[in-house]
Amino acid sequence: MYDLIIVGGGPIGMACGIAAQEAGINYLIIEKGYLVNSLYHYPHSMTFFSTADKLEIGGIPFISQNTKPTRSEALEYYRRVCMKHQLHIHLQERLVDVLSSKAGFSITTDKDSYQSQYLILATGFYDLVNPLNIPGEDLPKVAHYYKDPHPYFGQRVAVVGAANSAVDAALELYRKGAKEVTMIIRESEISPRVKYWVRPDVINRIEEGSIKAYFEAELSAIHDDHIVFEHQGQSKEIANDAVLALTGYRPDFKMLENIGLEFSEEASHKPLYDEDTMESSVSNLFLAGVICGGLETNKWFIENSRVHADKIIGEVKRRMGF
Repeated sequence: MYDLIIVGGGPIGMACGIAAQEAGINYLIIEKGYLVNSLYHYPHSMTFFSTADKLEIGGIPFISQNTKPTRSEALEYYRRVCMKHQLHIHLQERLVDVLSSKAGFSITTDKDSYQSQYLILATGFYDLVNPLNIPGEDLPKVAHYYKDPHPYFGQRVAVVGAANSAVDAALELYRKGAKEVTMIIRESEISPRVKYWVRPDVINRIEEGSIKAYFEAELSAIHDDHIVFEHQGQSKEIANDAVLALTGYRPDFKMLENIGLEFSEEASHKPLYDEDTMESSVSNLFLAGVICGGLETNKWFIENSRVHADKIIGEVKRRMGF
């Protein structure tokens, strides 16, 4: 029996655990993968948009070699935070079911079952991709995550998307020896949200022809040795060895709906919550981090959602009479 269970062992879930620990609240963090699982699955050479100080939690300084920290530096930092605070966290334990009642929450995982009076969902979105829903998407040559350029050396690679992950992948593939890099982009330009020091780079590579880009285009079929896409009203076909479908990610809406959360009727499909306390439409169930944005996965990130921890734990303390 716990006062509080936190689902999600990313930076925001950890921040909630630290705040609960400092308040004397009996808590447990449950994480289905590794510590900061989403960050672990980022591309190996990734550099954060935020500066190191904006990624800090638990009062521990984040010192990086450059202004913008790397993935490996972030993994090292959050391991150090977890050890320093001796966080009570169960890793590689997947949530199976949550039942709410007046007495609290009954939580079942693939390893155990728990009871808690309060629940925080800080589950993020990185584990569920936005599918293409086209023929050939299940071929072995198709990947929805990009980690390392080496497997694509000497290959003709199509990168689907124009946000940060797609642009980073296209540039690295071009510079690390991919035979040909082609971007298939639904919009009319590279996303304005791409990191400001990267966007001019990819635009210049496209303009000089080093990276081929088809704007206002949409992939329609994937075959073993070629792809088919629609470009400005015309069907095109190009030879291809690999497809990186970096089309974005989304929260696990099915899981949230099963728990009983209500959502806005807007296109963003945001879960409803009190912005002052972060309490959802389910009593005593709180939301933290990027999950609050629904399909607007670019709205919340570590830098601006760290405050959720203090809001939530402050409200839990008040209700517990601390």
